[in-house]
Amino acid sequence: MSDDGRPVVAVLDYGSGNVHSAVKALEAAGADARLTKDRALVLEADGLVVPGVGAFAAVADALRAQRAHELIGRRLAGGRPVLGICVGMQVLFERGIERGIEADGLDEWPGTVTELNAPVLPHMGWDTVEAPEDSVLFRGIENERFYFVHSYAAKEWPLEVYGSFPKPRLTWSTHGDRFLAAVENGPLSATQFHPEKSGDAGIRLLANWIGSLPRTSL
Repeated sequence: MSDDGRPVVAVLDYGSGNVHSAVKALEAAGADARLTKDRALVLEADGLVVPGVGAFAAVADALRAQRAHELIGRRLAGGRPVLGICVGMQVLFERGIERGIEADGLDEWPGTVTELNAPVLPHMGWDTVEAPEDSVLFRGIENERFYFVHSYAAKEWPLEVYGSFPKPRLTWSTHGDRFLAAVENGPLSATQFHPEKSGDAGIRLLANWIGSLPRTSL
């Protein structure tokens, strides 16, 4: 938590585009958002946002080049929240296949990201989602539209949960294929759409996530 009482959210700076709009949206949603490569801050911040624009393989390689996957893994092992956005969501899966090229993701979730089977690609513009009733991210904004721009997505959720582990909250949308628009899985959440480009609804979604963060002192 910052000196003024706002939760500190680190926005991972690893060379991805579109990071400044994410920082501004997080600030508007009530966070002390800091674009950073500082490993200590990435680990210690109340929340971590992993943005992503471009090709699956390039984003995954850039994250591994800065050993960011290790930081993400260490945060999650300690129950520290992480939010992936767009390709920052896709690379959390086991692998991606883009233009015939198969690439390894960060393997936080099983499954493969593949091209949507749709008459028009990319899927660009505002669309609705199907959020579960107990969603934290979509609380109060279940019927809003969000801004998508992508040609690839995860179309299945193969992860089985047993015992006392909480069941993941899965949000879906459709463009040709039905695909995962968002996942809330313990401390790891992600959206396929861009909340920072989704107007008031996107700000409210980020505020919902920020409001769920456990607070620490920085």
